This record gives sequence, structure tokens and C-alpha cells, in this order.
Amino acid sequence: MGDASRTPGGRSLPRGVRVRNRLIDGVRIKELRLIPDERGYLMEMLRADDEIFSKFGQVYLSVGYPGVVKGWHYHKVQTDYFTIVKGMMKVVLYDGREDSPTKGELNEFFMGELNPLLITIPPGVLHGMKAIGTEPGLLVNCPTEPYRYDDPDEYRVDPHSDDIPYDWSIEEG
Repeated sequence: MGDASRTPGGRSLPRGVRVRNRLIDGVRIKELRLIPDERGYLMEMLRADDEIFSKFGQVYLSVGYPGVVKGWHYHKVQTDYFTIVKGMMKVVLYDGREDSPTKGELNEFFMGELNPLLITIPPGVLHGMKAIGTEPGLLVNCPTEPYRYDDPDEYRVDPHSDDIPYDWSIEEG
């Protein structure tokens, strides 16, 4: 996947973000700041007064074991706000939306302790993640909708499907 260095608005992309041609329509990136002191550190992830904030549904933690792909899936209603709080993960997005100006685009985010980011994933964008390195990756999500156990807004696609032009294996060399 080739690197692009700018968002559609012309701003530089944060380190650890790779897009094939352009950032998927509706995807937003917020670079996070660590505030350290002698006790530890604090990292704000998402605030109600952030321009990218929409609404609150719930907060959950998802743990990925090294080398295991969790994905692909998408939501029809829910917007996700992903942050990796421990370890490092590769989060990949694919725009399969028929009416999108970025249909067919892939975006890769290498994010976590070494690259703290929050990404907004709009409805309809397929996404998956894989912990990279030797320890589990801990993902915190603050989606716009609470999980409906009786009628989940979650639609799964095989992570190794030929329908999505992405190979989850490590790029060595």
C-alpha cells in the first residue's frame, strides 16, 4: 500500500497512518497527547467538546492477542471512536460503501502506546484490527450507540475474504 502524506483538506497525516490514495470519507484522526508527571501519565481520548464528537452510546475494551485478526465488520448506524491504550495494533479500514466518494479505499493505522491516536470510523466502513508486537493490544471504543444484544448493529465479513483487497500478513523487508 502506497503512502499518502496529506488528508483531503491538505493537512499532514500523523505518523503511522498509511492510505492508498486518500483518507476514507468520514474518517477522522485525532492525535492524542500524553501528559506525564512523576505519578504516571494522563491521556485524554475523546471529549464532548471535540469537533469530532457526535454522541455517547457506551464504552468498552476489546483485547487482541498478537497476530490474531479481529475483523472485518461494519455497522449500519453506529460510529466508532477507537483508541489503543496498551500495546500496538494495526487497525485497517476499507470503504465498501456504494455511494461513497472513497469507495474501494484502504487506510492503515499503526496506533497504540508508541503512536497515540483516536480514529473515527463512520457507519458502513469495514474495519478490523491485529495486535502487532509481542503483547496483547487493548482497544477502547466509545461508540455512538449502545450494543443491542437482541438486534446487534454488527455485520461480519471473513478477515481473509477475497472481496476486500487486503492481506493481513506482516510486511517484511
